[in-house]
Amino acid sequence: MINWYPPFMGAGIKLTYLSDDFMKAEVQLKLRWWNKNLVGVHFGGSLLAMCDPFYMLLLMNTLGRDYIVWDKAASIRFKKPGRGTVKCVFELTEPLLAQIREEVTLAGKKDYFFDLQIIDEQGEVVCEVHKTIYVRKK
Repeated sequence: MINWYPPFMGAGIKLTYLSDDFMKAEVQLKLRWWNKNLVGVHFGGSLLAMCDPFYMLLLMNTLGRDYIVWDKAASIRFKKPGRGTVKCVFELTEPLLAQIREEVTLAGKKDYFFDLQIIDEQGEVVCEVHKTIYVRKK
């Protein structure tokens, strides 16, 4: 259903893979006339938007209803112009989930940091995104 989310549809962002266990997701963005910036490459806001909800959604589904998960912050660092189709992969591991459960149980809440790379069709890094996700027990 997320592919029908109007901001994603308008930007051309598409979820291309979601594992059944919500441990991995892949998102892509094709360069189109409506999502180019003034110099003909990917609009930076669309690149950041393609990373916006996915770690939050993965963690909400893997941690369960006993936790509150929020996107807290994001920053982006552009490395090269984005042309063609770009993609980003989001992945959780069982050790990370165990660590989050343990730390949040002890502290009540904690911020977690995720570093992502958006890559082009040649495998080159277009930009790096740093996400902050807040997790607490209900």
